[in-house]
Amino acid sequence: MTEKSVIIYISENSKQCKNLLNQMEEWNVSYETRNITRNDEYKKELQDMDLYGTPATFINNDPNAILGFQKNKIKASLKL
Repeated sequence: MTEKSVIIYISENSKQCKNLLNQMEEWNVSYETRNITRNDEYKKELQDMDLYGTPATFINNDPNAILGFQKNKIKASLKL
């Protein structure tokens, strides 16, 4: 399997974010997290894309985020 580029914008105390990160670990997928609660710059990046919720998952530089914990959609995008 080729390595995927995965960036996940998360926020503190979000059950969906925790569930998504746990699922990524279970699938053994490498990812970068960007915590918008701790970093205002990441929050601004999301808002500049007209996105205001987390988790927001970007796979392989696709400009369209997968919003929320959409397990099947993320799995399909990762080709798992």
